[in-house]
Amino acid sequence: MKINTNVFDYIPVTGRFVISLIREVGAVFVFFYRGFVHIFSFPWQIFKIVSQIYFIGTKSIVIVGLTGTFTGMVLGMQGYYSLVRFGAEGMLGAVVALSLIMELGPVLAAIMVVGRAGSAIAAEIGIMRISEQIDALETMDINPIRFLVSPKLAAAMISLPLLTALFDVMGIIGGYLTGSVLLGVSPGIFFSCMESTVMFSDVAGGFYKAFAFGIILTVISCYKGFYVHKRPDGFGAKGVSTATTSAVVLSSVFILVVDYILTSFLI
Repeated sequence: MKINTNVFDYIPVTGRFVISLIREVGAVFVFFYRGFVHIFSFPWQIFKIVSQIYFIGTKSIVIVGLTGTFTGMVLGMQGYYSLVRFGAEGMLGAVVALSLIMELGPVLAAIMVVGRAGSAIAAEIGIMRISEQIDALETMDINPIRFLVSPKLAAAMISLPLLTALFDVMGIIGGYLTGSVLLGVSPGIFFSCMESTVMFSDVAGGFYKAFAFGIILTVISCYKGFYVHKRPDGFGAKGVSTATTSAVVLSSVFILVVDYILTSFLI
């Protein structure tokens, strides 16, 4: 039987891809470890962390609040017309609350922050790299990862759970406006069913996810900007633009992947 030798031509290519992927994942984990350790090194960078909390968290309040409100309103409308077929429209409050707290809250809040803050972080660090500001920090014996990455990482780990809580609250309010005010579900039934169904473990699981998503979006955004000079697709402004795009896309994809993994453990 004649063997198609063209199949074997793909083996070296596949091997190089796998090795490159493993090397890249290892580099990201080392990058995260160095940034995380320097959060707790003296002197503490309290003022930088507070500044980054303002940039990542406070400036994202409006977009997260609006997204949460309209997500809750859509959930309330879709949930009502789905539940009314089974005569279970009284469960609308529980459906809206559990959907937001366990899944949509942490995921959508993180994706909104990726689009607003993650892209800015990648572009900022990338511009510092191509303008040799990071090289200047190293020349002055200042650790650039401690100076640039650690405050952002600490701020994201603090901000994302709080933004998720805001998203959940605004989403529940939006679901109430649609379900009770517009469609006539009793407010008492809406909130009592929610109160009896939602457990503390559900809320805690959403916060665990938000904490992990904060790490993911910050590490990927900082990593892509920090090593923009090593990209094979160009240096300078083109490299920064592609690194920023890559950071947003990869952060969003990994948030969804990690959400599935965490859900399989928490459910």
